[in-house]
Amino acid sequence: MKDLFAALCLVAVLEGLLLFAAPLAWKRMAARLLDLPGPALRSFGGLVLLAGLSLLWWVRH
Repeated sequence: MKDLFAALCLVAVLEGLLLFAAPLAWKRMAARLLDLPGPALRSFGGLVLLAGLSLLWWVRH
């Protein structure tokens, strides 16, 4: 549980860093995401999920 909390904190740090460093680019990206159809977002989310799980497995083993 401690590792999960640490991971969530790191996600918050990275999100905050992106918003702090490049707020206009972040807003442009968010606006483009609104234009994408649902299935495309779902596919992209699945790919990011698989990439994250793969990297996590690689780092931990």
